[in-house]
Amino acid sequence: MRIFDPKPETLEALRGSGIRLILGVPNVNLQALASTPNAATDWVKSNVVTYASDVDIWCIAVGNEVSPINGATSQFAQYVLPAMQNIQSALVAAGLGQIKVSTASSAELLGSSYPPSQGVFSDGASSFIDPIIANVYPYFAHIGDPVNVQLSYALFTSPGVVVHDGQYGYQNLFDAMVDAFYAALEKAGGTALDIVVSESGWPSDGGVAATMENAKTYYTNLVYHVMRGTPKRPEKALDTYLFALFDENQKPGPESERHFGLFFPNEVPKY
Repeated sequence: MRIFDPKPETLEALRGSGIRLILGVPNVNLQALASTPNAATDWVKSNVVTYASDVDIWCIAVGNEVSPINGATSQFAQYVLPAMQNIQSALVAAGLGQIKVSTASSAELLGSSYPPSQGVFSDGASSFIDPIIANVYPYFAHIGDPVNVQLSYALFTSPGVVVHDGQYGYQNLFDAMVDAFYAALEKAGGTALDIVVSESGWPSDGGVAATMENAKTYYTNLVYHVMRGTPKRPEKALDTYLFALFDENQKPGPESERHFGLFFPNEVPKY
């Protein structure tokens, strides 16, 4: 499970559950955590140490989709690395150095992603982050270019290889996007790193190709597919987090953003 904000009621509910957790640091908290180690120490004490004995906190995601080349989040970019460093130091000091620290990145950080072997971080991002957790959304790639990114390629239903890239063949966009991240990491010196997909999903309403049938197809195929790895990293299961558990019916922005849940807001399952 991944939660984007360390709400005490959520963390209390996870005690003793055995559910592995990615714990998020909201973007609005990055400046404070970057500015002083004491702020990070207090954050770790309140949100990690308090629960670490019986909540399986695997990773701290310091910020979400912060990008130095995106005007909506660029103001936070300078704080991500120092905030990560301060959080890491605070974890080590608390005897919790086994908890990983990273930031959740989007495909926007890739200056090139096609074909996947040409994946490389943009000039603005390469000196900023080498991610191990990434948000991967074939849905947005499809609606952004439906002519060249066919629906079947995005939904794992293409009958054959769509993209040939050297020795690799890609039958679905998810694999291509993940392998573009791997290629970018390799070029940045991160050959030994593994990618964890911290978000992936499909909306059931509110936009182009956003239907219950398409969403069910995507989630079902994704769950089975990630066990097989990608062409670049075959036979290695890819840790993947579905977005999201519930519809966010009060979320601002495009209507489709409110319909990514596996459950309706009233806790009734969609599928």
